[in-house]
This record gives sequence, C-alpha cells and structure tokens, in this order.
Amino acid sequence: MIEYKRNEKISVEAFRQVLISSGINRPVNDIPRLQAMLDNSNLIWTAWDGDRLVAVARSLTDFSFVCYMSDLAVASDYQKQGIGKKLIDKTKEDLGSTVAFLLLSAPSAMEYYPKVGLKNISNAFFTPRKD
Repeated sequence: MIEYKRNEKISVEAFRQVLISSGINRPVNDIPRLQAMLDNSNLIWTAWDGDRLVAVARSLTDFSFVCYMSDLAVASDYQKQGIGKKLIDKTKEDLGSTVAFLLLSAPSAMEYYPKVGLKNISNAFFTPRKD
C-alpha cells in the first residue's frame, strides 16, 4: 500500500534513485545540486512503499498566488498506477483554489498532463539553464 507524506525528510540518495528510475532529465551525478534542490523547495509530497521512496513531487510556492512544481518523478516500476496524479492532487489540495499551479513538461510527458486535468498554456516565457 502506498503512503503519501508531506514535507517528509528524504535523503539525497533516495531522491537521486527515484529521479534515475523515473527517466526524467535531472543532474543526478551532482549530489550538492540535488541536495540544494531539496533544501530550497518548500512543498514536497512523496510516495512510499514501506520504507522505499517511490515518487516525489517537488514544488516552490508562496501559498498565496502561485506554485511551480519543479519535479514530478515516479520510479519506473510504480508508473501507471495513479501515483503521479495523486501527488499532483495532494499538492493542489494544499494550495487551495486561489493559487495558480504550473509546471514545465518534458516532451515525452506532454500527453500525460491533460489526462490529469492540467491545461496547456501558450503565454509563458523561459530562459534555459546552462548545465
């Protein structure tokens, strides 16, 4: 049975393993950067199977106007079970209806997000990072 936890302390290695297994593109070999990603997020929902971390939804928000979900990662052997949608729903429940919710999608996930109730927008701008 999957257990969902809000702002549960997670190790950088457990986070790294979920990122690797999920297949999303993150700097998994830069441990200090991964730790900073965790340390500087203020809303993290996680999914656990016993003591194994199986999914992470990592967000930055002011809890007043906007929330940016910077990671949604589900371990490959736990995908297609509704865990990602549940993490999005948990995050949005925390925010309430007066906070906008947004994320950037990998090209491979563009068809997933409309299925879980998100709308594609065209009024956003972006400066890519230099890895």
